Amino acid sequence: MATELPKNAILIVNTASRSGAETFDPACEKLTAAGVHLIDARAVDDPAAMSGEVRAAVDRAPMVIVGGGDGSLSETVDHFLGRDTVFGLLPLGTANSFARTLGIPLDLDGAVEVIASGEARRIDLAAIDGAYFLNNAALGLAPVVAESVPSALKRSLGRLGYLLWAGWSAASFKAFRLRVHDGHVMHRLWATEARIANGRFHGGIELIENADLESGEIVVQVVSGRSLVKLGWSYLASAVKAPSRHEAVREFHGERMRIETRPRMRVSIDGELGPETPFEAWAVPDAVTVAAPRS
Repeated sequence: MATELPKNAILIVNTASRSGAETFDPACEKLTAAGVHLIDARAVDDPAAMSGEVRAAVDRAPMVIVGGGDGSLSETVDHFLGRDTVFGLLPLGTANSFARTLGIPLDLDGAVEVIASGEARRIDLAAIDGAYFLNNAALGLAPVVAESVPSALKRSLGRLGYLLWAGWSAASFKAFRLRVHDGHVMHRLWATEARIANGRFHGGIELIENADLESGEIVVQVVSGRSLVKLGWSYLASAVKAPSRHEAVREFHGERMRIETRPRMRVSIDGELGPETPFEAWAVPDAVTVAAPRS
């Protein structure tokens, strides 16, 4: 039986996200019209202040709605860990991978409808050395792009801007040595990208189809080998659902895994830069309650 969502909430929007500034006022109006009573609503223009705003709000309302991209959502989800407060979300970023994984519509009306009429759902988080995240982390070309992509390009062209910059960055990128210890076996291979997944989408594309938010496991998906053409094919084949899309990758499943690379590399966590290798990644079962579409 579905668990009803609270009708009282606090809204916090990162207005520095791709569509945050233009969406704040309409979001307040649409949520109120849909029957959600906003105890408070805050437009935050400094992304660094989002975490503190959400931390304070979790103690004041039965549901806190966070508007922003995957980075904003992942940065603030820690404050819901082990709490009964419902984590609602408005997807206002570029890729919106977590919203896609949950099945939340990317338009404002659809996302508001989920918050007003959806259900409370308990899901897993993943963690890398104690940094919790909702959807996906990556090693390889993705962190290079995340660190260097011009903000103007990302804001104006969205996912296309990421793809263009990824193509530019690939010219100087080289494959790396990867070791994945799944708790039983140490796997050694060359790789151009490794995805540590809690959810199915990465960069707005459904890449890790076997990931499940309620499995109690994480998936490490590796684009193996040294060919950047193979890396590009992995994205293209997954985007168009080519039957051969699984041939470019290897997958490892487990509750906890150790990741090592040579040379040492930074990991990007839901689009934001995280720690260097080596690190441990693990699943955190039934960690937070989210506002999700009805089953």
